[in-house]
Amino acid sequence: MSGLAAVRAVALPRTCVDIAQEHMRRVGRAGHEGLALWVGRQFGERFQVEQTWIPVQRHVRTDDGVCVCIEADELHSINVRLHREKLTLLGQIHSHPGRAYHSDTDDAFAIATAVGSLSLVVPDYAARPFALAEAAAYRLDARARWARVPGNALTQLITITD
Repeated sequence: MSGLAAVRAVALPRTCVDIAQEHMRRVGRAGHEGLALWVGRQFGERFQVEQTWIPVQRHVRTDDGVCVCIEADELHSINVRLHREKLTLLGQIHSHPGRAYHSDTDDAFAIATAVGSLSLVVPDYAARPFALAEAAAYRLDARARWARVPGNALTQLITITD
């Protein structure tokens, strides 16, 4: 196994969590989903998150619900920056207005697309302090499907560091 699929331990600095959470909470107050990216470096089975990126995003609200969109030029900029800074996108985190789950839209339009990538969903527009136990977590498998990561497996995978 290689690439992100080989990762068995993620070190996630509290500051990176706080940046994502604050963004999701701020846009959530206006009734929108927010999205952040966690990037860093892989060392074999370990991944060290180094930064949280908040991409330029468009917030959509319709009669059917809400979503957050990242346009093609921003996706290109993200990829150029990852290459230039020799960083890897571990995953994405975004908020939902109610319960945390991976919707069909989340499945189809993920930004993190490498096998082994993570996608976390935070409930209630991130209104409460971040807790791994409240997040719905998914990992992209070799069949390009988002597989649910149970809570106990998530807390074994991710360690939030100070």
